Amino acid sequence: MSRGKTLTIWAAVIFGMAAIVVLVMHRRQPVTLRGAVLQQDPDPNKQLPLANVEITATNALGEGHSVSNAAGYFTLTLPKGLRRRQPVLLQFRHQDYRPLDWDDFISDKVYVARMVPNHPETAAPTKQHPESMISNTRIRYSVKATTEADIGTAVKTFQVVNTGNVRCNKQLPCSPDGKWKANFGSLSLDAGEGNEFRNARVACIAGPCPFTRVEQESPTQERRHFNIVVRNWSDTTTFLVEAEVVRPMANDMVRETYPVIFGRALNFSLPASAEGPSIEAEVDGTAIVFPLGPELLLRWADCHVGIDRDLSRTYRCELKPGFQFR
Repeated sequence: MSRGKTLTIWAAVIFGMAAIVVLVMHRRQPVTLRGAVLQQDPDPNKQLPLANVEITATNALGEGHSVSNAAGYFTLTLPKGLRRRQPVLLQFRHQDYRPLDWDDFISDKVYVARMVPNHPETAAPTKQHPESMISNTRIRYSVKATTEADIGTAVKTFQVVNTGNVRCNKQLPCSPDGKWKANFGSLSLDAGEGNEFRNARVACIAGPCPFTRVEQESPTQERRHFNIVVRNWSDTTTFLVEAEVVRPMANDMVRETYPVIFGRALNFSLPASAEGPSIEAEVDGTAIVFPLGPELLLRWADCHVGIDRDLSRTYRCELKPGFQFR
């Protein structure tokens, strides 16, 4: 092989490898950093998640931005071209906490940042501005509950008229094996407006019952009506239908629960079905009910809520300056 051909082959190989590298770099997915922001405290129970923290990741090739949610969780997608093990500067900013700058490397690890509050809770109140005491806190909410009032029992009989031992001759309806002439009988029960059937049952009580079959035995979707269809391929039979009749009633049931307090934060969770949550507390000895509306506004605390996968809600309320739990 001539020297010229060899150089041409090597040039083609190098060009192909370079094209592959360029294609891989072009298709490389952006790197995503994941982590959580907490309040700095030596007691793990007081390392509260911090919401609305602004996070910036800066590298020579670009930067990414994110904001932590109610659970302190954040995801931050870096620009394309950045890859693992490259240096990155993470900056965390919140008006109530000291700025935090963190030099690290791009990785798939979990980044946990802890921020120091501007006003540590260890600071003692001045005599001129004593703190108001929050005590005896409990949570009230309501859930929809359905109860049933017993109306009575529906009882009714009906006949399925037929003559046995008559050949079917393919004239429907027939017996299940197709030999004998059969007949259908049906009945529909109505529980009445606003009522529903429960525990409906059908039984053959007279005639050659072994030669019958219940073809349909089901309530309608709203459970107000109950439909029965019976096939009989012998002599006339009698059926008995019985069912309890109830009236469903929806009620608001009030429930109470107690929050967990760590440091200056009050924590509690509510099921997905909870409605109208409120906090009952004593402020300087006076019992007051504080409704938690959509904006979660309390004059003595800043509240945040996180929604879990099962749609239950987790609340965290941090005391404002001038208030203290007792």
